[in-house]
Amino acid sequence: MITELGRGDYLLLTTFRKDGTPVPTPVWVAPGPSDDIIYAWSAKETGKVKRIRRSGDVEIGACDFRGNPKGESVKARARLLDDNASDDVRARIVKKYGFMGWLTMTGSKLRRGRTGTVGIEITPAST
Repeated sequence: MITELGRGDYLLLTTFRKDGTPVPTPVWVAPGPSDDIIYAWSAKETGKVKRIRRSGDVEIGACDFRGNPKGESVKARARLLDDNASDDVRARIVKKYGFMGWLTMTGSKLRRGRTGTVGIEITPAST
């Protein structure tokens, strides 16, 4: 199922606050090098990045651009990538989303610099 989510236009990435409150956020998603890895991207100073840094437990599911779910979500693990791996994620986003991906990544790089954003690797939760 994670492979299918990587092919979709948007991913509903749900992170959890310390008290367990879910915080769903729609993000762009790109397929990874294998069937059990997908990637997302975010500015480093966002709440979701801080929550992933604290705990990589997330839920993922398909959604529309507003974050309205398009089915059930599944448990997964997220981890933040280093700057070089994040460059690869940005390239995957540009490849998948074309001109809009390029425009967003270029604008972000101009605003935040190369290290102001981070790639997020998402894999299935271990059972």
